[in-house]
Amino acid sequence: MAAGPVRGASAWLPTAPCSPRDCVESARPWTGVLRAVLRLAALLAVVVLGVALIPLVGLLRDQPRQRWIRRWCLAVVHTAGVRTRITGAARSTGGMLIVSNHISWLDIPLLAAVRPARMVAKTEVRDWPVAGALAARGGTLFIDRDRLRALPGTVDRIAATLRGGSAVAAFPEGSTWCGRAHGRYRRALFQAALDAGVPVQPVRIRYRFADGAASTAPAFVGEDSLLASLWRVVSARGLVAEVSLRPPFPAGSHPDRRSLAEAAQASAGDPGAGPGSHL
Repeated sequence: MAAGPVRGASAWLPTAPCSPRDCVESARPWTGVLRAVLRLAALLAVVVLGVALIPLVGLLRDQPRQRWIRRWCLAVVHTAGVRTRITGAARSTGGMLIVSNHISWLDIPLLAAVRPARMVAKTEVRDWPVAGALAARGGTLFIDRDRLRALPGTVDRIAATLRGGSAVAAFPEGSTWCGRAHGRYRRALFQAALDAGVPVQPVRIRYRFADGAASTAPAFVGEDSLLASLWRVVSARGLVAEVSLRPPFPAGSHPDRRSLAEAAQASAGDPGAGPGSHL
């Protein structure tokens, strides 16, 4: 499935200027074709196995279930040939809104490896092959980005989930960006955290090569297809995903969703780059 065309700005439909042609690099050294094929096969096997075991994992108690989910998500990332560096920690229990910048489909298992949570995703994800079924079975909270009248109900549903003690993970930029640019955090999701009285934990995700150079290879942007993005990731040599968990904002620390969204983005962002800028 394609990442989708860039559409006009709204509460759920921000504009992202990133595209595979303009933003995704192709000049770095790549691994051999055979190794890439083996990585892709291993990745698909791990995903299929995870989908098959979902009914059994659902029977486990909370802590063993969370450990299994974290290990499986790390396995998804590692079999794709991506190493991980995770700093900081998330509270293991209780309602919490986890927010992160959004670059790649890899962001989803990376966040779940930190703390399993119900993801917020656009309704189109339901139609993705394999990933759509996995998202639905995993309790994803789908939002209809074309129906702004549904926004208050969506916020109420997320708030109810948070009040119930579940973690919810979301990408407030509303669209994927290449990593050299980023979008402004949309405020609506933060209203759910305020209504539920739960903390908000910002997360920063970056992708680099082993030598420390920033990489846009994992980016899943613009008219990109999921298959093309998968192939870039498994073909890349020495990719490293850096996940930095910043200190959470306690419930009641900010009076409104605007200040909370701005504080969360500032905590997780790069002070040298303004929203929407390319570095």
